Amino acid sequence: MNWITNYVRPKINSMLGRREMPENLWIKDPVSGEMVFHTDLEKNQWVVPSSGHHMRIRAKDRLRYFFDDGAYELLEQPKVVTDPLKFRDEKRYIDRLKEHRAKSGVEDTIINALGTIEGLPIVATVQDFSFIGGSLGMAAGEAIIKAFETAIAQKRPLVLFAASGGARMQEGILSLMQLPRTTVAVEMLKEAGLPYIVVLTNPTTGGVTASYAMLGDIHIAEPGALIGFAGQRVIEQTIREKLPEGFQTAEYLKAHGMVDMVVPRTELKATIARLLKMLMGEKATEVPVAKPNGAALPATIEAEA
Repeated sequence: MNWITNYVRPKINSMLGRREMPENLWIKDPVSGEMVFHTDLEKNQWVVPSSGHHMRIRAKDRLRYFFDDGAYELLEQPKVVTDPLKFRDEKRYIDRLKEHRAKSGVEDTIINALGTIEGLPIVATVQDFSFIGGSLGMAAGEAIIKAFETAIAQKRPLVLFAASGGARMQEGILSLMQLPRTTVAVEMLKEAGLPYIVVLTNPTTGGVTASYAMLGDIHIAEPGALIGFAGQRVIEQTIREKLPEGFQTAEYLKAHGMVDMVVPRTELKATIARLLKMLMGEKATEVPVAKPNGAALPATIEAEA
């Protein structure tokens, strides 16, 4: 029996060309329950083609989709004290950090990169929710400030992709201090006359929403993103009222004036490039305007600063 199982069957399988299939070949759409081929998802920037559901995406993947030709240069992460409070819950905080660094391949939740979108040089800051829920600690705060300082020094606009559960409890008051520090950095960029665009992704909550994530010149949200300060249940218990359906979704916030635009991920690059060129006072691309006889007449639309 062992001879048949261990020798004969593998030989037959190899002759017939059978191969082991990866476990993650198909991914279930949380909205419709439909099974989607992972290659189709990857080609569509992890947006389900049929339902339009935006799945979570790693920071480096987002940068690859966002920048021209997927090319970018990462900024070095600032060095901070690893475990200032010697915090311990179910496990030591320092061990938790090591575990997440090994899993994600990044130092902390914030990644900064230099690159171009449609030829326009920018600084991009991406918050990776897979790293301790995108929580804001000292390392993340220092990285965000470095991104703003780099943008000012190189006279580039800054685009920030927010995704967070809020402040990092393992760093206590030191985490909360990053809220005013990052707010000052935003003001420095604005004083330099450079644009700051925020893309709110799912989820953007807690202290991050109460600071740099809601201080942009323009706020764009991905469809269906959860955006808010406190959770829905906490708010309902506080005010003793039932909240409207869809409360704290990107679409609800746009309808009530807290978000400027809701833009699908696949259209973000083109939309942001167009907005930045307008804000930077650059000329738009020439577009053909039809003559009465059907011929095309080139026309240049100059964007207002």
